[in-house]
Amino acid sequence: MFLTTHYMDEAERCDRIAIIDHGGIVAIDTPAALKASVGADTVEVAAGDPDRLRDQIAGALGVDGEPTADGLIRFLVPDGASFVPRLFDHGNGIQSVSVRRPTLDDVFIKYTGRAIRDAEAGAVDKFRMNPLVRGFRKP
Repeated sequence: MFLTTHYMDEAERCDRIAIIDHGGIVAIDTPAALKASVGADTVEVAAGDPDRLRDQIAGALGVDGEPTADGLIRFLVPDGASFVPRLFDHGNGIQSVSVRRPTLDDVFIKYTGRAIRDAEAGAVDKFRMNPLVRGFRKP
């Protein structure tokens, strides 16, 4: 059976997936292999003193974190589940932790350079999504 979709939750159930961009196949493999090709789990940490925690983890575990716009520290690691216990062993002041494995949306962005929503949006949709015109109403 052959299925064409732009809904990643539908594609997730397929045995093999081909990512097509501008009429050409840019990646083809199983969903698990494609997600593994992204390369890293994302671990986001909230801490009382994010800069201090980032320095502690970099010194103890050799993993550099990057600050996010919402005040978290993001670590990209090969295996988030095994990183979290080590994070608590070496970091003080951790308030919360979330782990996210790569998704098919991440795969699409890696191979095409844009989110699928950007790719499927027409000119009118892009105009509506522009933050400068949000809330625009017809007279």
